Amino acid sequence: EDRGPHSCLLTLVDDATGTSLGRFGAQETIWAAVGVLRAWIDRYGLPHALYTDWKNVYVRVPNQEERDTGAERQRSFGRTCATLGLRIIPASSPQAKGRIERNHGTQQDRLVKKLRRQGIAAVDPANTFLETEYWADHNRRFARPAASAEDFHVRVPRGLRLDTVFRLEESRTVSNDWVVRYHNRLLQLERQSGHAPARSTVQVFEDVEGQLEVRYRCRVFPWREIQ
Repeated sequence: EDRGPHSCLLTLVDDATGTSLGRFGAQETIWAAVGVLRAWIDRYGLPHALYTDWKNVYVRVPNQEERDTGAERQRSFGRTCATLGLRIIPASSPQAKGRIERNHGTQQDRLVKKLRRQGIAAVDPANTFLETEYWADHNRRFARPAASAEDFHVRVPRGLRLDTVFRLEESRTVSNDWVVRYHNRLLQLERQSGHAPARSTVQVFEDVEGQLEVRYRCRVFPWREIQ
């Protein structure tokens, strides 16, 4: 529920105009962040860069080994943004964080009151209200013209399917009997003629609906789950 302790509003704010767009999520997870980013891209195009805070969903502080070797691991959200050519800038300064905090203060006041007047107390109807009414009214009131007419949003590159970009990706090693272990699940790969990937590394992709895809060197491997 959006009034409960385990819900949050994730919001993107355009630095040039103050235009805002956001969605409620049960928690601040990778899927909640992806949902807001995809909604923004669908409506306005691909932004130039993202200011984020130092939460593990977006970025993390590299450990000592990664600092020594320079081989810093990206979070799943970071890999998604890199695929889109979208730069993440962690906002560490009070000035960078202050603007979004002021925006949050506005939503905590106006949005909460509007939800109460509408009798909305669950995430799905709250998101419907945001999409159909709230953001349009909010941006009419608070957005302003940009100082420059140049818009840094760009179109998604041709041939790049967002459904294949906005999903989790993890590497797994195939056992000798062609089984892949993925988050306490056992995925039995279908053997391919003469190209056994035993002890090889495959990529496991998971979309927002929980559907899995296993790839080895860009080739999809059929699989069945072992109960």
